[in-house]
Amino acid sequence: MGLNMYKKVISLIFVASLMSIGNVYAQSNILPEVPEGAEAISLNGKVLTMPDPTNETVIKNLSTTRARYMDYPMDPERVIWYGRRLSYAGDYRKAIKIFTEGTLDSPNDARIYRHRGHRYITIREFDRAIADLEKAATLIKGKTNSVEPDGAPNEFNTPISTLHGNIYYHLGLAYYLKQDFENAKRVYDLDFNVARNDDNQVSIAHWRYMIRRRMGESHDQAKHVLDTINADMKILENHTYHKLDLFYKGEISEKEISETIDIEDSGDAATAYGLANWYYYNGDVDKAKAMMEKMLNAKAWGSFGFIAAEADLAAMN
Repeated sequence: MGLNMYKKVISLIFVASLMSIGNVYAQSNILPEVPEGAEAISLNGKVLTMPDPTNETVIKNLSTTRARYMDYPMDPERVIWYGRRLSYAGDYRKAIKIFTEGTLDSPNDARIYRHRGHRYITIREFDRAIADLEKAATLIKGKTNSVEPDGAPNEFNTPISTLHGNIYYHLGLAYYLKQDFENAKRVYDLDFNVARNDDNQVSIAHWRYMIRRRMGESHDQAKHVLDTINADMKILENHTYHKLDLFYKGEISEKEISETIDIEDSGDAATAYGLANWYYYNGDVDKAKAMMEKMLNAKAWGSFGFIAAEADLAAMN
């Protein structure tokens, strides 16, 4: 090997080493420190863990997407699906690492920031979620919206959400969880403008109404956001939000809502939080607080209703 070629090889090795160090440094700064085996720390200081997945479909899908990712880790589609499948298996921290690797190879792909932002919400890193989702919102400006494929298709095998809608939905939620209701209102109003179907309408109306009530508006001042909601809507997935919206409108009674809730079942978290929040902004703070505290006994801590109850209790204490 000639001297010039030797120098070139050494230079390439040095650059590669710097890149490797840089990637390790970047990875070390994307996640908060937690006890070994934990996924997150709750807003009240509880260590949050997830069991290994046992569902055969979840395990099979994860294995398939891992193999495809390892075969070509620079493909953003493979990055996104591997990260999503890791999340469905409860490995949120690894999912965030995979999405981060995706941002290094595809820094202008809004989808990767959208999914990483979602999982930052799951692990209670709201500021990081906002940063990712605001970036995603910037990247989609002027671009055509697109349907986002489902990780767990509904019984109709019909995806109901879009990329733009999911970016705004999760960004609005992140602001809401920080009690930044002004920004949450702004973003959910943007989300309303890209809603494509009845399922989108009912989920967005739920948050738009609650935000306005939390900002001090009366029912009469806030009810206009429920104008598009009616009992005959064709709902494929978001039956809970539809029912809550009808409750806010006065078309379903408090009893009809409350008697169907298992407060400590994470599957009922959205309904439970909607009702508890209704007590809160209607002045029954003690009842709201007691209900939210019971909600935190649920085992599955990743649902938005659970996180919202946790955030409200943290703000109250």
